[in-house]
Amino acid sequence: MNDISQLKKSAAEYAVNKFVCSNMILGLGAGSTAFFALKRISELLMEGKISKITGIPCSKEVEREAKELGIPITGLEKHPSIDVTIDGADEVDPDLNLIKGGGGAMLREKIVAQASKRVIIVIDDSKLSQKLGTNWPVPIEVIPFGGELQAEFIRTLEAEPILRITKSGEAYMTDQGNLIIDANFGQLENLKQLSDALNNRAGIVGHGLFIDLATDLIVASQKGIQHIPK
Repeated sequence: MNDISQLKKSAAEYAVNKFVCSNMILGLGAGSTAFFALKRISELLMEGKISKITGIPCSKEVEREAKELGIPITGLEKHPSIDVTIDGADEVDPDLNLIKGGGGAMLREKIVAQASKRVIIVIDDSKLSQKLGTNWPVPIEVIPFGGELQAEFIRTLEAEPILRITKSGEAYMTDQGNLIIDANFGQLENLKQLSDALNNRAGIVGHGLFIDLATDLIVASQKGIQHIPK
């Protein structure tokens, strides 16, 4: 395991050990860091240290992984209120605003986050930025119909839209059957203004700006673990 993976593992395990208790409904985030949280939840269940845990996965892949690890799965239809969600992020600013969606699951992740009483973001310290957009584009999920129109709209917002493709050269499709456009805006000065513009555009069904959703940040660095509450 390389140094970055070890930091991700440390942050995820810290979050699970500190915040996950028996009888909880958990939001199960997507991505490499969140996967370490899944594994730790599974270990605690098998060891009998927690019980009666039910998870709501943020992607089909996470659902498969959770079932393989023996974590019971449910849905928002039965449990519309989630106790704790543990998830990762691609970039985090000092106010705990996030860019998410590098793995393509940001729409479901945002739905789960909005249904959660507590949203705990676990990262290594390379994900910290003074301003969002410094190191990551904003992923934007669009329906296939009129996708090129959305690309043109994104250009009017002074960003260069790039259609996400798979390693085989095909257009990447989300769990909802939509496309993702990665838009490089550079450093973002007005998160709410951009979020509102994207939210108000027909054909755009989601984006990777998570504003005022995270309640806690767990950062792992070579100096140790830091817990930053909102």
